[in-house]
Amino acid sequence: MLSYLAKRLLLFIPTLLGITLVTFVLIQALPGDPVQSMVGERASPETITRIRAALGTDRPLPLQFVGYIKLLSQGELGRSYYTNRKVSDDLLQKFPNTLKLAIAAVIFATLGGISLGIVSAVKRGTVWDKLASIISVGGISLPVFWLGLTLMLIFSLYFRWLPPSGMGGGSLAYLVLPAVTLGTYSLAYVARITRTTMMESLSQPYVATARAKGLPERTVILKHALKNSLIPIVTLIGLDFGSYLNGAVLTETIFGWDGLGRYALDGILKRDYPVIMGVVLFGAIVFVVMNLLVDLSYHILDPRVRVKGAEQIP
Repeated sequence: MLSYLAKRLLLFIPTLLGITLVTFVLIQALPGDPVQSMVGERASPETITRIRAALGTDRPLPLQFVGYIKLLSQGELGRSYYTNRKVSDDLLQKFPNTLKLAIAAVIFATLGGISLGIVSAVKRGTVWDKLASIISVGGISLPVFWLGLTLMLIFSLYFRWLPPSGMGGGSLAYLVLPAVTLGTYSLAYVARITRTTMMESLSQPYVATARAKGLPERTVILKHALKNSLIPIVTLIGLDFGSYLNGAVLTETIFGWDGLGRYALDGILKRDYPVIMGVVLFGAIVFVVMNLLVDLSYHILDPRVRVKGAEQIP
């Protein structure tokens, strides 16, 4: 286990360097000049030259990249062109908001998706199965922005049950609509994966044996069939959770949620290159960590993975 962790952590270093290089090149290829956007069209050439020298954007691109790598080696992500605040401080300030939204969305998607998938698999071919399929297809097909605005229209404008936007100082009422909007897509996919894997598990001999022993149907479904179907479900949930932690741009923008998604969007619109680089690198770290946790969960969920891993150790 320790050697596996060490290998994954060592592979993370070239991965981070590659992401940094690709992101840096793509950002520099974007049209427009961030300094020109900052000072406006009427600024004098002397002012533009002075600001470029202060920001370091007047140097050749290879030197800019090397300078950014040196900055990363010191544990810094640079400062925003507009606010002069450390990007790392802004990320640490906004990440808890995104984390709260991501956890709520994943809980909604996991509970709803697994429940829907189990019902669909157990009641295969019935009205419940068809209803679950309609919900799954609808959840995958609906655009996030349309779903968010529709939920806001129904539950905020018509019924006035929930607030339409904002964070409300941490009130759970402000979390419901953005969490449902963000988690619906994952709920639909989790339901479809759960249905497929559950149908396969229910057809296995160990399920027939459990039923022959006289075990309650609930025990057969939850303890035997579902437990052996969890690996693809956990993989999907883990990957979706990692993407949520990178910031849900559309959801956070629609509902005025002060998280990484809105922060990244503001940086893109303003061509604030340190902010964009910081968000991308932070998201890469979070995503790699989530992938590692998902891989480690396999050893807990499936004993066969532990056995195979032990056989591969020299």
